[in-house]
Amino acid sequence: MRIFVVGTRGFPNIQGGIEAHCEHLYPLLAERGVDITVFTRSPYIAKNERRDTWRGVKFVHVWAPRNKYLETLVHTFICVIISRMKLADCLHIHAIGPALFVPFARILGLRVVLTHHGPDYERDKWGTCATLVLRLGESLGLRCSHHVVVVSQAVTHMVKKRYPNKRIAFVPNGVGQPVAVSGTSVLREFHLEPQQYVLAVARFVPEKGLHDLIAAYKQVRADLPQLVIVGGANHETAYSRSLRRTAKEVEGIVLTGTLRRSKLCELYIHSRLFVLPSHYEGLPITLLEAISYGTPVLVSDVEANRELLLPSYRYFSSGNREILARKMVELCNTQVPRSELAAAKQRITETYNWDRIATATCTVYKELCDT
Repeated sequence: MRIFVVGTRGFPNIQGGIEAHCEHLYPLLAERGVDITVFTRSPYIAKNERRDTWRGVKFVHVWAPRNKYLETLVHTFICVIISRMKLADCLHIHAIGPALFVPFARILGLRVVLTHHGPDYERDKWGTCATLVLRLGESLGLRCSHHVVVVSQAVTHMVKKRYPNKRIAFVPNGVGQPVAVSGTSVLREFHLEPQQYVLAVARFVPEKGLHDLIAAYKQVRADLPQLVIVGGANHETAYSRSLRRTAKEVEGIVLTGTLRRSKLCELYIHSRLFVLPSHYEGLPITLLEAISYGTPVLVSDVEANRELLLPSYRYFSSGNREILARKMVELCNTQVPRSELAAAKQRITETYNWDRIATATCTVYKELCDT
């Protein structure tokens, strides 16, 4: 099977949930003998870091404009044409933005799998026009693709209700086995001490709720250790610049920028508390990773986070800064039973296992290519 993949900026070590999903999934499929070619967006990968293959996955680096409204559309259009020229057995499109081109791919004679990572039109960053385009992309993608893969149970139920005769597979995001961490070199780099910081990992976009986290932290700064925020913006905006400026004005906040996962592991395992204050999520890989390292967590009560079935006291009302501030203080000053953390770690690593996810994805490809 020759599978071509579009909808990711690229990998490894490029910020983003879809990027992390593809980075974990496709090498496992390559090990199973699937011929995988991934289209990257060349502006996100330095020329000296562009490679032809990585862990059995082939790359085709395709130009895309660095414009948050045009980037996905232009890149996907070009990649669909290349997929047809290279006689792909299947085109796997990730996310509902690129899904706008599913009908075009069908017209060209391509078999198409769409992975629905969540209703992106609910993200705070999009205006009215972009929201309408995303809704159209979702509709066209769900109607016209041969097979739909969904990473969230809630979205799976929605899609099955709207398209009861559609081939739909619930295949969630996953989490790898925790990497053994020795030493504290990353902590020393940012002048941190083990268990003396709260950790957040997110892109600097409104729907991640980092502005709520910073405001809540400011309220109770005296009762909390340092706050470490890992991440940045793919496209600098007024919001990302304001967020960075506000964070720098609050004593105790450390901005690390975007970090490779090899460095993140150390930050996860030594943090006192991991906080995810999102207003919207598909199924957050960062949260799965934090739990897999045995890190206590506090997360917003959006539907995707609720699917993980954490104890109720580990949720707070999305956007409620007062409750977020109070719960951060409570959880940072409460000894967590090791049994709770161990049970959560075992359940997450078994349920959201990349090997199972790769097998399920491979089954989707085989069903499609055999028809």
